[in-house]
Amino acid sequence: QEQLVESGGGLVQPGGSLRLSCGASGFVLPYYAIAWFRQGPGKERKEVSSISTIDGATRYADSVKGRFTISRDNAKNMVYLQMNSLKPEDTGVYFCAASIRYWHDTSGRVYEYDHWGQGTQVTVSS
Repeated sequence: QEQLVESGGGLVQPGGSLRLSCGASGFVLPYYAIAWFRQGPGKERKEVSSISTIDGATRYADSVKGRFTISRDNAKNMVYLQMNSLKPEDTGVYFCAASIRYWHDTSGRVYEYDHWGQGTQVTVSS
């Protein structure tokens, strides 16, 4: 059974850091594009970052460029999101998602992703 499981969320003060992890079971990561989406309170779900597990190409939302780093470990079937210099507006539920599409053909839309994790809450507050 294909499954994505996120971990690493929590409460952090502004300026702090968190690392989110996404474990994939039932997938062979190099065949999928992997993304992290964020859904803030009362907001739509939007792509924060994504990665091609084939060639490591990455994409970031403008709001997180220079602060977040996405990475993958294909041998462990894991994808990570290192989040630094966190801001209150980074608050939300973070979802890991997988797409069978070739990453270079994706544009960060929810409908492009076929499999979703249950989400992990990130709260940035003093």
